[in-house]
Amino acid sequence: MRSATRLPLAGVLRLGRPSDIWFKPALSVVAAVAPPNLILLALGRLDLAMYTMAGSLCALYAHNRPYAVRARVLAWVVLGMTGGLAVALLGAALTTDAVVLVTVGALLAAAQKVLCDVTRLGPPGNVVLTFITSASLFAPQTLGQIPGHLGLALAAGAWSWLVGMAPGLLRPHGPERRATAQALDAAAAYAATRGTGDGHTRARGVAAAAVQAAWQTLLSAREGETNRALERLVIGAEVALAAPADTDPERLRTWARALRGTGRVPCPDDLVSPAGRPGRNGPGSPGTGGLGEDDELLGVDVERAAGRPPLWSRLWSLTPLALRTALGCALAGYASLALGIGRPYWALVTAASLYQANLTLTWSRGVQRVVGNLVGVLAFAVLVPLAHLHQAALVLVCVALNFGAEALIGRNYWLGSVCVTPMALLITEFAHYQDASTLITERVVDTVVGALVGFAAAVVVTNRRAGDRLGHALTAAERARERAARLLAEPSPAPGALESARRALAAALVDLRATADAASGEWWQRALPQERVVAAEQSGHRTLAATVRRQGLLPARDTSTRAEGVRP
Repeated sequence: MRSATRLPLAGVLRLGRPSDIWFKPALSVVAAVAPPNLILLALGRLDLAMYTMAGSLCALYAHNRPYAVRARVLAWVVLGMTGGLAVALLGAALTTDAVVLVTVGALLAAAQKVLCDVTRLGPPGNVVLTFITSASLFAPQTLGQIPGHLGLALAAGAWSWLVGMAPGLLRPHGPERRATAQALDAAAAYAATRGTGDGHTRARGVAAAAVQAAWQTLLSAREGETNRALERLVIGAEVALAAPADTDPERLRTWARALRGTGRVPCPDDLVSPAGRPGRNGPGSPGTGGLGEDDELLGVDVERAAGRPPLWSRLWSLTPLALRTALGCALAGYASLALGIGRPYWALVTAASLYQANLTLTWSRGVQRVVGNLVGVLAFAVLVPLAHLHQAALVLVCVALNFGAEALIGRNYWLGSVCVTPMALLITEFAHYQDASTLITERVVDTVVGALVGFAAAVVVTNRRAGDRLGHALTAAERARERAARLLAEPSPAPGALESARRALAAALVDLRATADAASGEWWQRALPQERVVAAEQSGHRTLAATVRRQGLLPARDTSTRAEGVRP
C-alpha cells in the first residue's frame, strides 16, 4: 500500500510543445467573442458582455471531435452553459446572501465537473462553465431580466456553433486525419527505440494512448472510404507497438506528414489483412484463431457496440471527485468571505480548476494556477492603462488575451493563465472601470486561498478502493475471455453458449476500461497493473472478433484498397 505520494516541483512549470492545432481554438474564440462584443460596444451596452461571453466561450470545445460528433457536442455545451447560467441568475435574483450564493456555486461546480468527466468532454472541461456561472451568481439581477440575458447567451452560443463547424467545409475529415497522424508519429517514436532503447517504456505508453485516442475518434465518426483507409493506418501504428524492431519509423512519419495536408490518404497494400491472414503474433495465436489486425479492429467495434455502463454506475464512480469539488469550492468561497473579499467566486473558481485525475496532478495544477495568476496580475497592471483609454481598447485587449490564452495554454497551464487572469479582471470592467489596485489585491488573495483550501479538500477526500475494483474487473475480463476461447475451441458449442460468452466478454471489457480510467486517477493505493490491463484488452478484442466470425454475425470487412490512396 502506498500511503503517501511525492508532490513534485521540478518540471511542473516546464513548457511543452504546442499542440498541432493550437491556432484552431485560438482563432475560433476570437471569431466567436469579437463580433458580439463589438456589437454591444456599438450599442453602448457593453455591460451585457458577460452574458454573450457565456455563449461565445463555447467555441473552445470539441476541436478534436469529428464534425458530425462536434455538432452534437457543441449543441449540448451551449445548452449546458445556458442551463448553468439560468440557475446562477435565478439564484442572484432571489437572494443576496453571499453564503447561500457560494453554496449554490460550489454545488454547480461539482455538477459541472462530474458531467464533464463522465461524458469525457475534453478541454477546457468544467473550468469555463464554472467561471461563468460563479461570476453570474454575484451579478445584480432581477427576475424580469433573466429571459433577455439568457437570450443573449443562446444567440452567442449559436454563433459559436457556426464558428466551430465552419472548418468542416474545407476539411471534413480533419479531426480523424489529425488523430491518425498523432498515432503514427507516436508509434514511430516508439519504433525508433527498437523496443529496448532509452525511454522506450514512456514512448510505448505515449504511443498506446495516441493509438487508443485515434480509435475513439475513428469509431465515433461516420463510416466511409476515407475512414476505412485511416483505420488501416492505425492498424499500422498498432503493428509498430507489437513489433518495434521490425518497423520502419520513417515510413510511419511519412504517412503522418501526408495526413496533415489535404492530399490523398495513404493506402499501403501491405496493411491489408484479409480474413485468414496471420495476425501480428503469427498464425495460431492463443485465443485468436489466427486472426489478423483487421480482426482486432472488428473486436473493438463489437466492444464499442456493447455500449457504456449505465449512467448511474459511471456517476457513482465519480462520487469522490464530486465531493472534493463541492467541499473545496464551498470552503474556498467561505474563506474568501471571512477575509472580506468582495468577489469570493474567484477563490471558488481557483479551487474548481485544481481537481485532476490524482493528488499529484492536482498539486501540479495548483502550483501552475498560482504562478500563472501571480504573473497574470502583473500583466494586468501593465495593460490596464491601455484598456482604460477607451471601451474599444478594453474590448480589443480582451480579444487579444483570449487568443493568447488559447495559443499558450497547451504548452503549460500556467502560461495560459498569464493571459486568462488579466482577461478575467478586465471583464469585470465592462460595466464600469474599477480601482486596479483593489482588483489586484483581491485576485491575489483569492488565488492563494482557493489553491490552499482546494488542495486540502483533495487530500481529505480519497477513494482507496479504486485499485481493488480494478483488480476485480481485470479478473472478470480475463475469465470471460478464457470462457469464450474455450467455447471457440469446441467443434459444436452448446446452443446459445457462444452468444452468451460473447456478450459477457464485451460487457466485461467495457467495465474494465471504465474501471481502469477511474483507478488511474487515484492515490493512496498500490501500483496499478497497467500492462496486464492492456494485454487483457488486446486479447479480449481478438477473441471478440473470433466469436463474431464464428457466429457469422458480420461479414468480412472489404479491405481492398487503391495504391494511390483515397480522397480526403
